Amino acid sequence: MKHESRDMRLFSLRRGTNQVRFGLLAASTPPFMPVSPPAAKQSAAPKSFEIKSAQLPLVALLVHTTDWQQLQQDLLAEFGPQGESPDFFDHDALVVDFSALPGETPVDDIVPVLRTLRQCNLMPVAIRGASDAWMQAARELGLCQAEPEVYHHSRPAETQALPAVAVQEVVREVVHEVVREVPGPATMVVDKPLRSGQKVYARGADLVVLAPVNQGAEVVADGNIHVYSTLRGKAMAGARGNVNARIFALNLDPELVSIAGVYRTSENPLAPEVRGKSAQVRLSDDGLEKLLFEALKS
Repeated sequence: MKHESRDMRLFSLRRGTNQVRFGLLAASTPPFMPVSPPAAKQSAAPKSFEIKSAQLPLVALLVHTTDWQQLQQDLLAEFGPQGESPDFFDHDALVVDFSALPGETPVDDIVPVLRTLRQCNLMPVAIRGASDAWMQAARELGLCQAEPEVYHHSRPAETQALPAVAVQEVVREVVHEVVREVPGPATMVVDKPLRSGQKVYARGADLVVLAPVNQGAEVVADGNIHVYSTLRGKAMAGARGNVNARIFALNLDPELVSIAGVYRTSENPLAPEVRGKSAQVRLSDDGLEKLLFEALKS
């Protein structure tokens, strides 16, 4: 959405009706009297503000329960000051997503939930996927309404034949776009073993680890995670919602793996063909967002 900025006038100027009697002026003015140049026009004062459109990265909390007390306990256990990952977030802006709840969910007091989110270093700024009654309650709490997330699916190609000239023009444009260089994401490299209690977060980047990630250690990245050694700790890729992120390890035997919030713990043992072997972890591309574990062929 584009916001158009308008200049706000803080004052107005009116042109007066003064009359100059040139005859009297000439009679009373001494000969050869120098005439002063007109005063320089004052420059307009700079605007005190501008309003522009902006695109900011947001974290979405998809709510699956109306048991607010249980939700608070789970959030604090995972990301609270005494939780497993207290420094996982860094005052990230958050959208509370109610799209997974029934539409007739009654309006309730979520101020304690918002307070809990702030304890987890999350800053709630908007709500989406809720009923009109919930939206009204959210606005009274200072939250804005966010648009539902839109998933773009590829459309079948047009079967109608195009003129030859038009086809040549399209091909020329495609080639022009392909040859442009697009800068890739940054990469963080760790070349020392990570012991229990240690945590590494590659914010906005891929993470490459050249040493073992021992049990109790955590490696987190907004992009991909590459462990060119043994992975026995926790690995969380796509921490800010990148569903295309992947985890690679030469020896995969983790406590926990997670991609874009979809996780699996060691309570569910890995299949023999991937456990302790070179493998990758990714999300399925069928829209179900299931974790897939695949052995890497040498």
